[in-house]
Amino acid sequence: MRITLLVVGKTDSRQIDDLTAVYTKRLQHYIPFNMDVIPDIKKNAKTDQSRQKELEGQEILKRLDSSDLVVLLDERGKSLTSLEFADYLEKKMVAGLKRVVFIIGGPYGFSNDVYDRADDKISLSKMTFSHQMIRIFIIEQIYRSMTILKNEPYHHE
Repeated sequence: MRITLLVVGKTDSRQIDDLTAVYTKRLQHYIPFNMDVIPDIKKNAKTDQSRQKELEGQEILKRLDSSDLVVLLDERGKSLTSLEFADYLEKKMVAGLKRVVFIIGGPYGFSNDVYDRADDKISLSKMTFSHQMIRIFIIEQIYRSMTILKNEPYHHE
């Protein structure tokens, strides 16, 4: 199984890029992982929030295969502990899926078409974080899950 993190918009923070790179490198020791960045949508006078979500949604859907398991990182998704998330990933690996795609939407969330395509929704917190910070959080949690599944000492209860 491969994991792809699909994100809308590049980050303008070197610190976020650096920390993302640290956890990406650690994670690739356990499972094939990549991050695919959809360029920011150029805004004009006709681009309101709804239109921006629609345009971002079109770009997201272009990058998905029909066999992908699509998981939205969404505030209305289910909340999992790190151990539950590790169990969730283990079940996906055992199921023989080719690719799991976690998606971080833009600042206004997802279009209805993306919600319709999603197989699952997970919330990383009841709090709201920038879509740039969530990159670090989900990559670290996937890494943590891999260490839990391998019984390595990274995670402590």
